[in-house]
Amino acid sequence: MTIGIHLSPLAEIPATTLYRILWLRVSVFVVEQEAAYPELDGRDIEPGALIAWAEEDGEVLGTLRLLDEGEEWRIGRVVTSAAARGRGVGADLMRRAIHDAAARDASRPFVLDAQEHLADWYGRFGFVSAGPSYIEDRIPHVPMARPAEAEV
Repeated sequence: MTIGIHLSPLAEIPATTLYRILWLRVSVFVVEQEAAYPELDGRDIEPGALIAWAEEDGEVLGTLRLLDEGEEWRIGRVVTSAAARGRGVGADLMRRAIHDAAARDASRPFVLDAQEHLADWYGRFGFVSAGPSYIEDRIPHVPMARPAEAEV
């Protein structure tokens, strides 16, 4: 079947789909990566926050969130289910989020905090290291930025 890519505010996501999105985030970030942290941090419901997700046959394959931080766009919570990894789902979500945010305000750069081993993957979307590496939940991370004018 065809994978659908969606992007909307949390309040407009059907309840069952939202449950699957949050279940995936907790399954990967908290359980698989053994990082006990407050996954539900309140940022998903901020004004301007959007959730993107990839869905196939009712199954959520991947998700990310796009936050409107005024001067910049922040991408976070990028995750793909184990069964869908390697299928381009994360890349499709990244392209959709960048495209839609740029359509709203193309003058703003993007920022994100990448797990260090994924820095080259984010580089495919125009992101570059924007500071020193740091450890969060025992996982090396690196802050990254993407200029507003970068191409995808």
